[in-house]
Amino acid sequence: MKIIDIKKTSTKEIISNCIEVLNSGGLIIFPTETTYGAGVDATNPRAVDKILAYKSRREGKPLSVALSNKETTSEYIYINDQANALIDQFLPGPMTVVCKAKPDSKIAPGVISEFGTLGIRIPDYKLILDLLRKFQKPITATSANGSNKKRPYTVDDVLNNLSEKQKKLIDLILDAGELPHNEPSTVIDTTLSTPVTMRSRGIEKSQVTNLISKSESETKEIAGKLLLKHWNNVNEKGLLIALDGKLGTGKTIFTKGLAEFLKITQTVKSPTYSYIEEYDYKRHQTSGKLFHLDMWKVDSQDLFDKLEVIKLFGKNNVVVIEWFDQVSAFLFASLNKNTQLNKKMPKIIKIAIEQDDKTKTDGKDGIDSNIRKLKITLNVNYT
Repeated sequence: MKIIDIKKTSTKEIISNCIEVLNSGGLIIFPTETTYGAGVDATNPRAVDKILAYKSRREGKPLSVALSNKETTSEYIYINDQANALIDQFLPGPMTVVCKAKPDSKIAPGVISEFGTLGIRIPDYKLILDLLRKFQKPITATSANGSNKKRPYTVDDVLNNLSEKQKKLIDLILDAGELPHNEPSTVIDTTLSTPVTMRSRGIEKSQVTNLISKSESETKEIAGKLLLKHWNNVNEKGLLIALDGKLGTGKTIFTKGLAEFLKITQTVKSPTYSYIEEYDYKRHQTSGKLFHLDMWKVDSQDLFDKLEVIKLFGKNNVVVIEWFDQVSAFLFASLNKNTQLNKKMPKIIKIAIEQDDKTKTDGKDGIDSNIRKLKITLNVNYT
């Protein structure tokens, strides 16, 4: 491992050292306008394997890449109107714009997401832009901390939170001293009908997202991306997805999208008559269960308690409750009776799905049943 103090070294020498390391499949730690990042040649499969080993437990989470300007991004992604507007307005800067990846982009396996998307960064940091212009290939733009570790604003933040095995994977560190304590970049997915903020700078007390889905496949894709976004929650305490919407609005379709993401091969069916359907899953290193509940006919606290819904919550479990509003009072009443259960309660994501009755077609009923509005609410208070 070599460390270069960039305040005492010429830009020419720094870039020469970086390119030598990148061309040999090595890993560099570098400063950005947000935190320290970890980079390898994103077109080199061996180098990408190295960065994935360095980050550890990615479990399908994609890597973004850094490029020097908008013109070079078009070699790797399809830029739609939404992406074009964001790139023009916010880049260079602390934003990652997620677009559909071009199949012939030469990006190595493990960088592009399983949804066929690629996150693009143009960092607002002159030294790194100079490096990217000289290197003429994308480098990965993931943060330099190990997965779920402290944000790295100094080189010590990086090294003190890595295992010895991870440290040995680093070939070069560009030390810029302590960086301003800025938030990580905002990540916006432009591949859906409505742009989706996958990660925002700062913490909001309440987060409500309104999306439009124009097809069953897009509804499933939204479900999968939402689950990937909250995968850490699944690994910690599990996840409760509370679904509401009239008959036929797509609640089960949404659940099928979750099942596809979890690599469940069984046919997912509505549990209208059984109340609860259970599916085992194994995704990367995580094994757990998907529970699919239909609470349409549950009209009393006694019946809800007999179903023992609370026992379904737990680490690695994803619990989907259709007609959640009908039983939410029963659930919260049970939790309030038992403080120990309350502590084990998973994160709740509340989703209201409705048909877009304003969208007319020439169909028999005059409504395109594939177009749906999804209102997604995070940080639901259940105490």
